[in-house]
Amino acid sequence: MFAWHAQFARAINPHHPSGAVQQSVPRAMEPMKTPQGLQALIDDGIIDAVIRPLKSGKEASVYVVRSGDSVRCAKVYKDMAQRSFQARVQYQEGRKVRGSREARAIGKATRFGRKQQENDWKNTEVDALYQLAAAGVRVPQPYGFFNGVLVMELVTDAEGRSAPRLGEVDLQPQQARDFHRFLLQQVVRMLCIGLIHGDLSEYNVLVAAEGPVIIDLPQVVSAAGNNAARAMLLRDVGNLANTLGQFAPELLNTYYGEEMWALFEQGALRPDSELSGVFAADTHAADVDDVMAAINDARQEAIIRQQGREAANSDD
Repeated sequence: MFAWHAQFARAINPHHPSGAVQQSVPRAMEPMKTPQGLQALIDDGIIDAVIRPLKSGKEASVYVVRSGDSVRCAKVYKDMAQRSFQARVQYQEGRKVRGSREARAIGKATRFGRKQQENDWKNTEVDALYQLAAAGVRVPQPYGFFNGVLVMELVTDAEGRSAPRLGEVDLQPQQARDFHRFLLQQVVRMLCIGLIHGDLSEYNVLVAAEGPVIIDLPQVVSAAGNNAARAMLLRDVGNLANTLGQFAPELLNTYYGEEMWALFEQGALRPDSELSGVFAADTHAADVDDVMAAINDARQEAIIRQQGREAANSDD
């Protein structure tokens, strides 16, 4: 257990009961011109000023903002036409849609459906942040979602500067092993509540003063509802091994993702599951004929049920 585990839940909200110390804003720091999308938050008193841009990516632009005496960050999501992130459909498979009207509109790609799909995409990250924080995953503390903007904790290093990405730091071998063990624990906790990051890499992990913090979750994947879930989990875990294996090469020859998924499928994965990194693949060949027969039987049953419903409706 790392000493910084207990620190992850402390919010930087001055009204939070933990009484955690706030990051204060240097008075000499002049705010920048307000970008489009953030003026409404200033007008509503949610933030007081925009200090500087933090990063601009394929999905959103992030700014350092001031709220009272606190420094936070504001993530402004780009509209669908501006985004370069491809294969969104693959990530969205298995996500719940709030109502039947919305589901029909999204399926038909109507104007309302596209707008609803866009809103759902933008809401996914804030929903995931709250779920993951409650599950003990170290993610930025969310403060709310306002007018398409996510306001959350600014993750900082030991000097109070914006935390670097995992791929930007040099680590000692034992540090790399510790980070790897901690990040695997976060992935396990995510999987235990049915979520997979889907794009986890050295670019989506920040190295804070107290350890790694997982960021960027708009593409989070449903483990049970997405046919590509296993492949995405293996890719996420493999990316961590490849990055941290530069400093601790033994991590490159591990199979934590496969082990994790096997336990998940068996219903045996727990947040405190001890993983070995060793995995023996099941070499038993599937009986393809039996599988196809089961699929065809299910298809025929569905057709019969549909015909029965249609007959009942015609009788009415």
